[in-house]
Amino acid sequence: MPFATAASARRAIGGATALAALAFRNVLRHRSRTAMVLAAIAFGVAALIVTGGFVQDIYLKLAEALIRSQSGHLQIARASYFAEGSRSPEKNLLRDPADISAAVTRSAPGAAAMTRLGFSGLLNNGRTDFPIVGEGVEPAREAAGASHVKMLAGRTLAPDDRFAMVVGQGLAEALRLAPGDRANLVASSIDGAMNTLDFEIVGVSQSFSKDYDARAVKVPLAAAQELLDTTGGNVVVVMLPETRETQRVAAALAADLSKQGLAVRDWEELNDFYRGTVDLYDRQFLVLRLIVLVMVMLAVANAVNMTVFERAGEFGTVRALGRRSRQVFALVITETIILGGLGAFLGVVAGVLVAAVASTIGIPMPPPPNSELGYTAQIAIVPSVVAGAFAVGVVATALAGILPALRVARMPVVEALRQAT
Repeated sequence: MPFATAASARRAIGGATALAALAFRNVLRHRSRTAMVLAAIAFGVAALIVTGGFVQDIYLKLAEALIRSQSGHLQIARASYFAEGSRSPEKNLLRDPADISAAVTRSAPGAAAMTRLGFSGLLNNGRTDFPIVGEGVEPAREAAGASHVKMLAGRTLAPDDRFAMVVGQGLAEALRLAPGDRANLVASSIDGAMNTLDFEIVGVSQSFSKDYDARAVKVPLAAAQELLDTTGGNVVVVMLPETRETQRVAAALAADLSKQGLAVRDWEELNDFYRGTVDLYDRQFLVLRLIVLVMVMLAVANAVNMTVFERAGEFGTVRALGRRSRQVFALVITETIILGGLGAFLGVVAGVLVAAVASTIGIPMPPPPNSELGYTAQIAIVPSVVAGAFAVGVVATALAGILPALRVARMPVVEALRQAT
């Protein structure tokens, strides 16, 4: 019995090999028509690779801009802080941020942990008051992770600064502030008392978000603690060496700190704008995939229909010699799959080459919505995008061949032979 099974398997493999060889020879019979079909498939696949890589590059650059200008990779705070703390940060203070920083070092050696203290208040330039949202930060540690913050004037906060302030571009324009000016900051302490401190403006910054820059104020952590009359912070921000490590480190920290009533949020949870942008572009890219799928199907269906019509007599002769309808159907489908595979392969090669050349040159892009910072786009070569584009090319071609294959397989032998004369 095992010998019979092995023999059957060898016959099946031999039959499939012979079918593929015959289908390949048939594909090469009409070279001009085959070339046109391959060009259509390759163009569609290359377009998917290029557009998909462009979208993935947008995701990457947007993520890094948000991470390295505002949120960091992770934020650790009391569980209630993420629900209500942004409105009342003084009610959700961390009394021991140093212990949290130690936990970060255990879970992610090489990561930077920095304490921030958030507050809201009024900034006065001597003429008018303006509502602000401020943060007390550790200057030395923040500077290492703020690579996407651009200084338009002045400098960043220095470790030895005491009552220095960096303001966002929109806030500086609203209050006509420049480096060297002085401003009073009024805020409520954690006990509800009003407190005020005088600061020197040392820099004007610009981040990814225009709305953020319209209210943003950063001061040294010690000054913010004096303003709010506390020694703690609201949140510990974690900057990782690599963004891809975010989920692993987040899970490890959550397991380590959950017993202390602390919550860990990653950058995607902290930035709703990013998730909304990704959802929008994913829907648009899905529509593009469907358009390419239909385009390839129409081009292939037209070519296969013409080929089947011209070879009707050939198929009739084959069936008259004893071949069954399903074998004719399998032959036509195999030919279309070979066409799809060849076209998709050529499309992958063309798409990767275009992506590599465009990325080397760079694509200057205008500022995205809610931003005034332009950037240079590239086309990322993402394996999942390349594989998806290849699959679309092959599947679309195979689907396009089903109806012509069914038509010729169901055609009466006499009618098929008549068309040969």
